[in-house]
Amino acid sequence: MPDMSLNNIPLEWVRAFEVAGRTGTFTTAAKESSVTQASISQRISNLEQRIGAQLFVRNARGVTLSVQGEAWLPYVTAAFRSLDESYEELFGIQREKITISASASINELWLSPRLRHWQSKHKPQIVLSTMVLQADDDQLGATIRVQYGIGKGQDHYEVPLFSEQLSPVVAPELLAGGTSWLNLPRLALSGPRLGWHEWARHSGDPITPIPKMRFDSFSAALSAAVSGAGVLLASLPLCSSLLEQGRLIRVSEQILEPPKTYWMAGRKAGITKSQWNDLVDIFA
Repeated sequence: MPDMSLNNIPLEWVRAFEVAGRTGTFTTAAKESSVTQASISQRISNLEQRIGAQLFVRNARGVTLSVQGEAWLPYVTAAFRSLDESYEELFGIQREKITISASASINELWLSPRLRHWQSKHKPQIVLSTMVLQADDDQLGATIRVQYGIGKGQDHYEVPLFSEQLSPVVAPELLAGGTSWLNLPRLALSGPRLGWHEWARHSGDPITPIPKMRFDSFSAALSAAVSGAGVLLASLPLCSSLLEQGRLIRVSEQILEPPKTYWMAGRKAGITKSQWNDLVDIFA
C-alpha cells in the first residue's frame, strides 16, 4: 500500500523529482544536484514506489512528466522556493547585512559619525539608506528605520536616538561689530518640527524678521547657517560638532524641548536582540 504521508519520504527524493521535472532531463538534474544520473533516477524511482504514482514516462529518447507529475511539479517547485527564500532570510547573507533607512540629515549628522564604533569582522555589514517619503519597510528592504516622533509597535524594537533640544545658532562672523542676532535673517525648516513661532512663544523673543529662506532638510539648512546665510533654530544634538569646532555659536541660553524626537525602530523578524543592543550602544 502506498504511503500517502510525506513524513517518511527523504527530502532528497522530492528534490530530485523537482530538479528533473524543472530541467526536463535526468542528466541536467544530476549536474545541478552534483550527483550521478543513476542517483537521480534511483531517487525518483524510490519516490514513485513510495507514493504509488508514476511521475515520469520513460522512453528511448528520455523522460517526460506524466500527467500526475506535471500536476504536482508546480506545488513542489513553489515549496522549495519558499524554503530557499526563508533559509536565506533567516540564515543567509541578509542576516549579515543590516540596512538602516533614515533621512539624509540623520545619516550625515548622527549615524555616519558613529559608524567607526561598529568596525569588527564579527559584526554584520551596515548599509545606510536615504529614506524615501511614503515608502514602507518592504519597499526599502530596511532592517532599521529612523523617523521623527513616531514608534512602530510591538513587532519592533525601538529607542529614541536623543532628547531633542532646539536653540538659535549662527556663524560667528555674522555677529562681528556687535550686531544683534535678533536683526539677522532667519532660516526655517519645512515639516513637523517646531519652528520660530514656537520659539517666540517659549522665549519671548520677537517673531520677526519672518524667514525668507526655507529648507526641507536640516542638513541643508545647517550648511546655509555655517556659510553665514542667517540664524537657524537648530537641533543642538545634530550640530554639536559644529558648535564644538566654533563654526557655529549659540546666541541664546534658552532651550526649546519638543515633545517629539527621532526614534530608531528595528523589525524583530529582521534583527537579533544582540544586534539591536549593539546598535543602541552606538547610535542611541
